[in-house]
Amino acid sequence: QVQLVESGGGLVQAGGSLRLSCIASRSIFSMYAVDWYRQAPGKEREMVATITSGGSTNYADSVKGRFTISRDNAKKTVYLQMNGLKPEDTAVYLCRCNGRTWGRGTQVTVSS
Repeated sequence: QVQLVESGGGLVQAGGSLRLSCIASRSIFSMYAVDWYRQAPGKEREMVATITSGGSTNYADSVKGRFTISRDNAKKTVYLQMNGLKPEDTAVYLCRCNGRTWGRGTQVTVSS
């Protein structure tokens, strides 16, 4: 089974940028679609971005034009580049592989 570890979160001012990484434990990771989700306190978990094994991407309307998902299969890593961050982007960001395996998440906090 693949294990996932997220990193790259932190505290940033509004308008700033962060790049999150989701690193997998096995190279079979390259065969799977990977999603980034986020969960803010008191809110439901929501999908932020998805990338298929072939590199096709999809984004939530709230992040289109600001966030970019990409993958480097040689490094077993999926990235989420987040630009133009807003306070409402504050959440724990989690990656999911193959629709069922989750990482533990990384906290992103955007100050106004």
